[in-house]
Amino acid sequence: MNCISGLAKVLLVFNSAHGRPGRVGRVLADLGYEFDIRRPGEGEDLPSDLSPYQGVIVFGGPMSANDDHEPNVARIMEWLPRVVDANVWYLGICLGAQMMARNLGAVVRPHDGAQTEIGYYPAYATDAGRDLFPANMMVYHWHSEGFEVPAGGELLMTGDVFPNQAYHVDRRIWGIQFHPEVDDDIHESWLERAADKTDRPNAQNPDQQRAGRRKHDAAFGEWFAAFAGKVLLPTGAVSSFSTQDR
Repeated sequence: MNCISGLAKVLLVFNSAHGRPGRVGRVLADLGYEFDIRRPGEGEDLPSDLSPYQGVIVFGGPMSANDDHEPNVARIMEWLPRVVDANVWYLGICLGAQMMARNLGAVVRPHDGAQTEIGYYPAYATDAGRDLFPANMMVYHWHSEGFEVPAGGELLMTGDVFPNQAYHVDRRIWGIQFHPEVDDDIHESWLERAADKTDRPNAQNPDQQRAGRRKHDAAFGEWFAAFAGKVLLPTGAVSSFSTQDR
């Protein structure tokens, strides 16, 4: 658990022992947040009282959102209704977006053609997402399942292989299929630990991914900083985004 008193607090939930906040952590620190990091798969509790927090982020992981036999998935799925009922914003990244979608009644499943997205692929803003996402953007993926948009939610980005790439519910719950936390160090650690997965259908090999990182990472990082500055703000901060912008 990493906490420093006096700052706005955000809860970071990881689905692996090795997960790190990376770029997401640096952007949140710049916005004035301190972190409380929990790893339920390692036996750490998830707080029942969310009043000390202004936001919750659930990161990705190698398991499926449907793997209720996985201790961390089962614990997070049991806990997510508390997040929905609390006065906090939520950002789900990849598996975190899928678990929240499932919690809200949507289906999470593999691609019909057994395709994956592992590497850099384009995503496109819908009309509803044009104030938060560029018309098209190369984003970093590592997944073999996708989410349906929950009832009452709105699709913000679409893609060529997995059509649903980002959603929101009530401009408080946000789900994205891709990984803005991935910086150079995290990317290299993933390639080292899981290089065998890069030969799956439609996956990019490590050299292709590194080339994609050199070409696209800066713009991807700039997008996340702008996105966070609009929708993941501490209480009292002034946002440049409102429903009237649309």
